[in-house]
Amino acid sequence: MMAILGRLKGDKVIWMVVILLSVFSLLAVYSSTGTLAYKYQHGNTEYYMMKHLIILLLGFFLMYLAHRVKYTYYSRIFQIGLYIAAILLLITLFIGLELNEAKRLLPLPFNLTFQPSDLAKLTLITYLARVLTLKQDKIKDFSSAFIPVIVPVLIICLLILPANFSTSAILFATSLVLMFIGRISMKHIMAMIGIGVFSLLLVYLVYSIAPDAFPRFGTWKSRIENFSNGDTEANYQVEQAKIAIASGGIIGKMPGNSDQRNFLPHPYSDFIFAIIVEEYGLIGGIIVVMLYLILLYRAVKIVARCPKNFGAFLAIGVTFSLVFQAMINMGVAVNLLPVTGQTLPLISMGGTSIWFTSLSIGIILSVSRDLETQEVNVEPAMQ
Repeated sequence: MMAILGRLKGDKVIWMVVILLSVFSLLAVYSSTGTLAYKYQHGNTEYYMMKHLIILLLGFFLMYLAHRVKYTYYSRIFQIGLYIAAILLLITLFIGLELNEAKRLLPLPFNLTFQPSDLAKLTLITYLARVLTLKQDKIKDFSSAFIPVIVPVLIICLLILPANFSTSAILFATSLVLMFIGRISMKHIMAMIGIGVFSLLLVYLVYSIAPDAFPRFGTWKSRIENFSNGDTEANYQVEQAKIAIASGGIIGKMPGNSDQRNFLPHPYSDFIFAIIVEEYGLIGGIIVVMLYLILLYRAVKIVARCPKNFGAFLAIGVTFSLVFQAMINMGVAVNLLPVTGQTLPLISMGGTSIWFTSLSIGIILSVSRDLETQEVNVEPAMQ
């Protein structure tokens, strides 16, 4: 064990955050899948926990491999991956499988599914980090800097939009943050926001004329309306989540004692944060929030150590995407936001989504590992 720990490079705080989130994940998934186990696995409550444990261990293996690879290699690899992701997103629009309100490709072995948007998020962020690094000398120029950035962002986000509005919005927001950090002109960023708003208005117009063209838009509209109106009957999921959170109190009901897992739809994925607060109380909920904020803080520290560098853009882009998704998931659980269908990274039960999250964190660790190596080499030279 000590030999394995000794081979873990990169930011040790990030490694600790990942381990703690994984512990929360295992405990919460085991507790929240009881009803699922009795329904589909003849009462074998360990089935889903063991499956989730295997997925997490494979995720750790991917994370370990990713952090051992020099982060600059991802620049070229994911540039090709962006084209593959765009093709897969296009295919998914026509022949994708509808599962948990998201379009996915056909099932993979072991009852897993692959969501191309997971690949698209990682590859687009890497592409943007690469372009922003290469264009720093002429970053304010419209044709040579802004156009190469905005075109792939619009293409990927528009391909994701018909099937998954929230994922498209998160990716679009992450792209804006990266552009701001990368010193893209503010008037160009505002123009991009305007294009995003115009695209949504265009989708709404098309939906009004031909609802079958964007069938998911009706779902988005109803969710926002139900959230605004506070319709208790329509917001059944949120009401059950609020009951879970309210009954948790300060210290919670303790692990395995959740009552709302029997009433809350998808307590092991979309609303797993409500189960965590019910069982671990306000204290447990604050700890989970703080873990994600610590992850973001460590990414900001990386940016401060290597500003305007590909690694800095890559680390902050990937981290912001993960933390923003986590905040949206938790915001939905406490009724601050309308239902989105976003999972809680590294905690919600899943398959390929956990592996892509693990790969993303492995890339962040690769950047921090390279920084540590550079700093170790600089110190002897200064002496």
